[in-house]
Amino acid sequence: MSTIGRLGAAAGVKVPTIRYYEKIGLLPEAPRSEGGQRIYDRKALNRLRFIRHARDLGFPLEAIRDLLELSDQPHSSCAAADGVARAQLSAVKTRILRLKALESELERMIAECAHGVIADCRVIEVLGDHSLCGHEHHPEAGTL
Repeated sequence: MSTIGRLGAAAGVKVPTIRYYEKIGLLPEAPRSEGGQRIYDRKALNRLRFIRHARDLGFPLEAIRDLLELSDQPHSSCAAADGVARAQLSAVKTRILRLKALESELERMIAECAHGVIADCRVIEVLGDHSLCGHEHHPEAGTL
């Protein structure tokens, strides 16, 4: 049994984050001591570590909620968990492609810069006029 501060330290999660996870139902609310302090057990620590690791891998909170629900059913097929992981992998690959496009555009902007004065700066010019970009790197460009 440990306090919220010790739980956070053991899992590498800040106290406000633990409270937030409790508020949104990812982590069950802990019982309280006679003095009103939250008291956490090993199960809470393991669940918090699971959440932390999933967040480190970029899983959104709803996917983590789904994975936690699946983990509470140890004899079920893991097909649903695989599906959640595959969706996350797809999202990561999409972000990588977007980041590579951003890298390429930034390299092009810098290479075209004459290193003179701001009035002639290609970086400033391209940032001010998206149509001068070499390729699309923002899927929502032009929308509000």
